[in-house]
Amino acid sequence: MNDAAPILDVNGLSVRYGKVEALHGAAIKVRPGQIVSVIGPNGAGKSTLLNAIMGALPTTGHAKGAVLYQGEDVSAVPVEKRVARGMCLVPEKRELFASMSVEDNLVLGAYRRKRAGERNFLDQLEPVFALFPRLKERRKQAAGTLSGGERQMLAVGRALMGKPDLLMLDEPSLGLAPLIVKEIFHIISALRQTGVATLLIEQNARAALQISDYGYVLETGELALEGPAADLAQNPRVIETYLGLAKKVA
Repeated sequence: MNDAAPILDVNGLSVRYGKVEALHGAAIKVRPGQIVSVIGPNGAGKSTLLNAIMGALPTTGHAKGAVLYQGEDVSAVPVEKRVARGMCLVPEKRELFASMSVEDNLVLGAYRRKRAGERNFLDQLEPVFALFPRLKERRKQAAGTLSGGERQMLAVGRALMGKPDLLMLDEPSLGLAPLIVKEIFHIISALRQTGVATLLIEQNARAALQISDYGYVLETGELALEGPAADLAQNPRVIETYLGLAKKVA
């Protein structure tokens, strides 16, 4: 059991787009070195939750509630300053620079550290290549020529170049073949060794719960269930709704 103080402590987080409430009273915790997953169907508010935590809601969105990061309320802190404090979001669209090489995309991930005057701002390049050997093989290749799985690896690798304390991943398995999904989740699991805390938003409940320490189920903007990931994976409601094992056709 991880008894460390949470690196992320979200309380009563609600998000409204005009008159529509997309998220209601969400409360989640992530501790250092933990992998915490939020699972749920399409349109449940999972991406809204991540964007609200990051302070990156569209201008039409309005958030209420508290986002505590490393013990400080960052609810009113702009995105850039949250990033500077060690929060990092890898969006669903991955947002790579297609015409630039794999290596240049990674170097860009360390730009904030370079601008802050860190002399060893590229010290994560070799660790990232060790985590993603395929990126090392393709380091001079244009990012736009990579496969979907390799692009996801590059997006995560670029985020790690900034040495985040909290890494948030929005649907990392989206659109990937099952074998590649397995590889991506194996790598996410290995991030524990780096000490980074990971908040994972996923539709692939089975894969997410397998590697997570703790999990939340988000349904229509509200957290419906939570608990240790191993317990959630055994929960009859989770099995029936998200793992597809309960109702076998005779």
